[in-house]
Amino acid sequence: MKRRKWMAELPVKILLSFLAMLILLPIFWLVFSGFKLEKDIISWPPTFFPKTVTMSNWHTVKARIDIVAYTVNSLVYAFGTSIPAVLVNALAGYAFSRLQFKFKNVLFLLFLATMMIPFQVIMIPLYVEVHYLGWLNSYAGLIIPKIASAQWIFLARASFDGLPGELQEAARMDGCSEFAIFWKVMLPLIKPTCITIFVLSINNCWNDLLWPMIVASSSRMRTLANGLAMFIGTHTTEYGPAFLCAAFSLVPMLLLYIFGQRYFVEGQVSTGIKG
Repeated sequence: MKRRKWMAELPVKILLSFLAMLILLPIFWLVFSGFKLEKDIISWPPTFFPKTVTMSNWHTVKARIDIVAYTVNSLVYAFGTSIPAVLVNALAGYAFSRLQFKFKNVLFLLFLATMMIPFQVIMIPLYVEVHYLGWLNSYAGLIIPKIASAQWIFLARASFDGLPGELQEAARMDGCSEFAIFWKVMLPLIKPTCITIFVLSINNCWNDLLWPMIVASSSRMRTLANGLAMFIGTHTTEYGPAFLCAAFSLVPMLLLYIFGQRYFVEGQVSTGIKG
């Protein structure tokens, strides 16, 4: 029976392995290209493995950018935005889901409407606001404008809608305040959604190029994405250092998703379940 089951699952396993290789091959090629000579990268036909392993690209990256400082800035930006984003957006989602107040549905629709406004439309007013607050070239200017998001509020609201209302009523009868109901009863039940918000927020901030470039003109406040852009110009592109820097920036996000994928998938599924 086990052999028959294994044979029945073999085509599916082969297909999934083939799809996995299609996804992983560009990543492996990116990593290997970071240790190739420039002439080997642009040669035709292309080669997968480096003909000559070189560390010159790494020396170029260290000479051109302060990769340690840029990595620290990216970490502060990503985690400094994502941790409060979980609390702030969950609070807003709880209010839209569980509290009753005037114009609740209208306000929620207005929040959702902001998802259709491209960031390029609001970046100049947002920059002026940050300028007058004195937050240019600071972590506050990087982090605070990016905390609240209509997308995360929508996810949190959908998760709270899926919880039975009896839990909230029972906690209220026991004398819990509204915040205690949110913090001790409701929030732990949407942990997968909170982790989903956390992971996606970190990913968005880690890969964000435009906003850090606008608000942080000082070299000491640049992020890793800004440092990577320094190797890609209009007329010339340094492929080796760019590929190596891209591979370096890819590793943290890859590890984060590997360890958080179970909660990420669960959170995406649970937001569509009503109970």
